[in-house]
Amino acid sequence: MANYKQLIDDTIVVIPAYNANQTIINVIRDIQISGFQNIVISDDCSPEGIIDLTDYLSESIVLIKQSKNLGYGGNQKFLYDYALKNNFKFIIMIHGDLQYSPSLIPSMITMLKFAKYDFVIGSRILGGNCIKKGMPIPKYVANRLLTLFQNTLTGYKLSEYHTGLRAYRSSTLRKIQYHKFSNNFLFDNQVIIGIINEKLAIGEVSCTTKYDINSSSINYKQSIIYAIGVIKITLQNSYRQLFQN
Repeated sequence: MANYKQLIDDTIVVIPAYNANQTIINVIRDIQISGFQNIVISDDCSPEGIIDLTDYLSESIVLIKQSKNLGYGGNQKFLYDYALKNNFKFIIMIHGDLQYSPSLIPSMITMLKFAKYDFVIGSRILGGNCIKKGMPIPKYVANRLLTLFQNTLTGYKLSEYHTGLRAYRSSTLRKIQYHKFSNNFLFDNQVIIGIINEKLAIGEVSCTTKYDINSSSINYKQSIIYAIGVIKITLQNSYRQLFQN
């Protein structure tokens, strides 16, 4: 028990939030139910602001309101900087819209600590029922095609590259130099490419997700831009790796 308590103390859950008023309190509560207490929320200058969380804030639960929009990737950079500056050994990133369940946090952290993974993702694909859970079919098809493309070029066999539930060792974040990556949605994909380039161990857990009116999602135009960006950075990375070898 003492070892697990230390594991909890060594872990921080970071939440990039944007217009998450309808869900953020439940996210906090679910994280606490999972047994983890260190939480930092970064509201990325949401147009609607963020609701009063005074009753939930404490020494271990921190809310930071950004004065300007950092972008999805930029907000994560801020949160990872915060986690590393405060010397946490394990970092969980989960969205503030409750699309991903905090109940998986203990399993993911245990994989980092005891199974010696460097990075763990919550995969919507592993369980095989993401469409039944509400994932739009066009999103599912794009996910499958992009994942096949990236697995072919990287040589990895990940079930997906596009999930918003992730767990890191602090050493992993330091190795990949994440400040060089995009401030927007491509950031997540660049992180995985960076981890693959460092030949770090990647684990996956099956993750069910919730798709409803509170779930954040990029629009069709942004999706096309994202897909083109993923193809571009994967090709560029493959060329670099080829010439380095």
